[in-house]
Parts: sequence; C-alpha cells; structure tokens
Amino acid sequence: MSIGNYAELQAAVANFMARSDLTSQIPDFIQMAESRMSRELETREQEKRSQATLTAGDEYILLPNDFREVREVKINASPTRVLTYYSPSALDSMYSSNGQGMPEGYSIVGLEMKMRPIPDSAYTSEIVYIGSLPNISAVTTPILFTRSPDLYLYGALAEGYAYLLDEARAAQYDQKFTRILEEIKVDEQRSHYGTGSLQIKSAYSQQNAQAER
Repeated sequence: MSIGNYAELQAAVANFMARSDLTSQIPDFIQMAESRMSRELETREQEKRSQATLTAGDEYILLPNDFREVREVKINASPTRVLTYYSPSALDSMYSSNGQGMPEGYSIVGLEMKMRPIPDSAYTSEIVYIGSLPNISAVTTPILFTRSPDLYLYGALAEGYAYLLDEARAAQYDQKFTRILEEIKVDEQRSHYGTGSLQIKSAYSQQNAQAER
C-alpha cells in the first residue's frame, strides 16, 4: 500500500487497525504523533531563520511562535556580529542596564529574547533556531513524511491503540516508532557533521604551534 499523502496515511492507519469507526479520531492520532516528533527531533526541516527589526531603547524582542532552541543569533550589520549567549543574570552583570549600542550578548527570558547593550538603533537581528515540524495536511506534505512515512504510520498506530486501551499493541507500535526516531537522529547527525572524525585542538597544542612559527 502506497503512503504518499495525508489521505493515504489516514487510510493506512484505518486499514492497519481494521477499524472503520475511527475516521474522526485518526487525525488526532496523527497530530499527537507529530507533537512527539517535534519534541524529540532536530531535523534540517526544523532549522529555520527569522529576522526582526530591533527598536532603539528596547532590549526585548519576541521569539518565533514555534521556537524550541537557538542555533545562532546575529546582527546583520557590516560586518555581521554574532551574539554571545549568557544566562539572564550573567547578561545583567556583564552589561549595564542603561548602556546602549549594538548588541553583543543575549539571553532567553520567557517568550522573549533579551539583548545587551540595549539597541541604540533599528538594527536587523537574525535568529537561526530549531522550531516545530510542519503538520501534515491535505495541502502540506512535510519532507520528513516523504522520507519516512513509516514514522507517521507507527506513531499514529501507537496513539490509536493507546486510545483503545490496547496496551500490548500500543507498546508494539511505540517501539517501532521510537526505533525510527533514533534512526532519523543518526541520519541527521551525519548530514550535519559527516562521517569523519571531529578534530579538536587543545589550547596547549595551539600555543605550541604558534611558538614554532
């Protein structure tokens, strides 16, 4: 059976469960599986960019609605300035509460990002972050679904059998779902870092290399 779109996914869930009376519940099973995917995965599809124009005198900007984790924060000036992360208390200790200029550091406070020094102009900031996966629908087919339709199927089946209080089958499909999640994590790690070994130079070896020049 081909599973290439949202309608085919719903049909596959119904066929695997051999139930024709769960039509209205199956989209919920899929959505709950997607929520878990978004929490556990950090795929290339979830890596996003968001730009915002800072307001002079205001050190806070709202984070994107689907924000989960920061990759990089920078000010798009000439040259570009990459900001350093500090805890909220460390940021306050490092920079004056009334000092203004181009931001150098940031922290996360609730649903906002705090920058210091406080912006003195309408700079353009850019955040590279990990967000939520797009939900599959009749008009949206996520890249993850195209690559791994079995992930969506087994995740929805695990949720479906949990709904029916069939613990054995729920555990069976949850195990399949979890295994595929782990395989995807390994694949994503390879895509970011390749298969070669990571070379790290210590400060001691770098100092020796400089001394030999």
